[in-house]
Amino acid sequence: MTVMTSERVAPNGTTKGEPGRPLLRLEEVKKVFYTDEVETHALSGVHMEVHRGEYVSISGPSGCGKSTLLSILGLLDTATEGQYWLDGKPVQSLGFTERARIRNREIGFIFQSFNLIGDLSVHENVELPLTYRGMAAAERKRRVGEALERVSMAHRSKHLPSQLSGGQQQRVAVARALAGDPLILLADEPTGNLDSTNGEAVMDLLRDLHQQGSTICMVTHDQRFSRYAQRTIQLFDGRVVDEKRGH
Repeated sequence: MTVMTSERVAPNGTTKGEPGRPLLRLEEVKKVFYTDEVETHALSGVHMEVHRGEYVSISGPSGCGKSTLLSILGLLDTATEGQYWLDGKPVQSLGFTERARIRNREIGFIFQSFNLIGDLSVHENVELPLTYRGMAAAERKRRVGEALERVSMAHRSKHLPSQLSGGQQQRVAVARALAGDPLILLADEPTGNLDSTNGEAVMDLLRDLHQQGSTICMVTHDQRFSRYAQRTIQLFDGRVVDEKRGH
């Protein structure tokens, strides 16, 4: 049985986030795209909460609004209407600079296409987001080493992405997300570019990270992988139409 954790301890020993309060909370969130006088309603009144220690899957058919919702959760996009609280703080109306700061410090992204920089080594790819914080070199080295150990890629730290398999590249991408000690990991179709064997290996890794205390919100169209989550939110035409608890 998966053990739920209500709070997360940062490397300095302090607790990140207030226990009992939703880590992510959306109320009546709508997203409308305007093109050539045509309105496309990607999200229509979404209510959603994610608590600390949860593993939540967002599923649904192509074009239902899954990735749009994840972009709003990750502060990569803004809602047209509605409210969004991250760790109890309203973030819907924040400016570009503050949103970028929160993304760097509080949110770990795992993308379908890995988004690794080809001419940087594995170590440098994982380290890059930490340099934007002005973090000391010794602390960056420690965090990168620990993150690569957690995904079993420390032995490939000097390799380039082109020297790795797709599954290994996704493990490096997970390490990059972990190194910043985020409040939450957001995964957008993390197995989308992988074969079934590597896809299952990455899903096993995410399950292990969750069991170690990570909060995860994942978008997937694959029902096999949504079953890894504790709770699945089903979207259809931009609305939450169902919610199920996993095993």
